[in-house]
Amino acid sequence: MLKEPIEAALNDQINAELSSEYVYLSMAAYFEDSGVPGFASWMRAQAAEEHAHAMRLYDYVHERDGRVTLDAIDAPQREWASPKAAFQDAYEHEVKISGMIDDLVALAREENDNATENMLQWFVAEQVEEEATARDILDKLELVGQDGPGLLMVSQELGQRGSGGGAGDDGGPDAESME
Repeated sequence: MLKEPIEAALNDQINAELSSEYVYLSMAAYFEDSGVPGFASWMRAQAAEEHAHAMRLYDYVHERDGRVTLDAIDAPQREWASPKAAFQDAYEHEVKISGMIDDLVALAREENDNATENMLQWFVAEQVEEEATARDILDKLELVGQDGPGLLMVSQELGQRGSGGGAGDDGGPDAESME
């Protein structure tokens, strides 16, 4: 059974992951409208991955005889100055989520909840990957700048995600074996 502080914190994280899904869907819509479908496809895949993260936590709370409580999700930003600005926001968002996961791990240790700490280690590893991937895309966007052909090349590369071309296509590293 989950202790109240752990249950509350896990519910906060579930809501943060669902909010992340919404943020990435908004970015996908921005990219669709900007004529870079590969960027949009990548963000749609990222949104689906965030949903999977939320559900992983949702299932864990239920497994531990807790109660999931969902909150309202704020409207996400809708416009960015450039693809690079959107990915800068995505990177900063992942850093924020990493901090939240770190805080959850610290709370699990403080509450001597070894099962929750163990479960959260998957998220710790996932966040390392999330930050690195966003940073790598930012590096590419820095190289190509606002160059049309360069942006189209990056868009084409990002569009490969989901068809074997991107890390975390299945919701994270070795997601099936973690169930």
